[in-house]
Amino acid sequence: MIKTFVLDTNVLLHSPQALDAFEENTIVLPMAVIEELDKFKTSNDELGRNARYVIRTLDRLRQNGKLGDGVQMDNKGILKILVGKHLAGDAGLDPAVADNRILGVAYHLHLKGENVIFVSKDINVRVKADALGIVAQDYENQKINVDELYTGFIELPVPGEFIDEFYKNEVAELESDLYPNEFVILKDELNEKHSAMGRAIDHNTLVPIAQRSEHVWNIRPRSKEQRMALELLLDPAVELVTIVGQAGTGKTLLAIAAALELTLKHEQYDRVLVTRPIIPMGKDIGYLPGAKDQKLAHWMQPIFDNLSYLLREEGEDGSTRNVTKRVDELIQKNVLELEALTYIRGRSIPRQYVIVDEAQNLTPHEVKTIISRAGEGTKMILTGDPYQIDNPYLDAASNGLSYVAERLKEHTVHGHITLHKSERSALAAVAAMEL
Repeated sequence: MIKTFVLDTNVLLHSPQALDAFEENTIVLPMAVIEELDKFKTSNDELGRNARYVIRTLDRLRQNGKLGDGVQMDNKGILKILVGKHLAGDAGLDPAVADNRILGVAYHLHLKGENVIFVSKDINVRVKADALGIVAQDYENQKINVDELYTGFIELPVPGEFIDEFYKNEVAELESDLYPNEFVILKDELNEKHSAMGRAIDHNTLVPIAQRSEHVWNIRPRSKEQRMALELLLDPAVELVTIVGQAGTGKTLLAIAAALELTLKHEQYDRVLVTRPIIPMGKDIGYLPGAKDQKLAHWMQPIFDNLSYLLREEGEDGSTRNVTKRVDELIQKNVLELEALTYIRGRSIPRQYVIVDEAQNLTPHEVKTIISRAGEGTKMILTGDPYQIDNPYLDAASNGLSYVAERLKEHTVHGHITLHKSERSALAAVAAMEL
């Protein structure tokens, strides 16, 4: 039976390719959706670009007939635009509210007997649709099963002799089918303290972790997972690294430490670029007080905190050098750049170590946009906690960080690790686990 998908505006703003995701079915866009897209089309942010993409697609589809009657799409589906202001009242909803006018169209088609499915990223609107007896769902395309999210490592029980041979030969062949850059913790079947840790270079070949990950800048890894993370962060061949972990696990600190190590000490990169979407990528920093640098100072304070920890230096008399001055020197020398994500689109970024913090607040489309900025010799790091999301239209399964970690796990240029244990402090660990 052909389904009728009524799409909310936020679905199209989240993924402008959503119009192509419902093959051989009917897509209905209420006129209120077109009106809302019109409000976004002049914006210079990601939402504006998505709105313009959808509007251009609709304009192209007009060549296939009248949108009000329904036009054929390339995927054999039908697209219609329906007016529904008067229909909201029939459902007992206030027609002055755009969401209600959208729901009014879905309710009207539902009463006509069509197999209606209302699709929205807005939980509250889905609840209202359900109250009207309409089947409602989130936009499922680009979602992953977060309960089975790739962790980046496995534990494998093996005979003790196998571990000894691994240490001796510095290579091992496993029967397991591994992903590129996946880590394996080999554990003696009879003695758990007898273990080894390696990294996959292909589907079944394991090599030891390099010694370089034992000490980076002025920090040492406090767990096996942190050492795995540093192994990926320090390898230029792994051009994209995703790190998932709750607060206090050291995601950002490890990334910045590796960036300073490779850029300042080894000069493998020309610059460190750090950014974070505390405000969703579509918005600007204009409303914050002060000039651009002052705005960024407020926005990037968590980054400054990590830099302060890493760049601190004690003199012979026990005094600490002014860390703020050191950070300013790096910025003035163009070695360190703190930038808003708004200004990254359209750039080509060669030979830079790029860190995108709080990447769980980005959509899959936004993450794709950012990664595609990477030029020759650039390494890109995405860090975040999928369970702490500020974007109201994303969750642990649909955010860009989780999506990339799962989708790119079979590629040799990508490496991923999940950090479980909080290392910030005993208090932070208790809060993360118990509250």
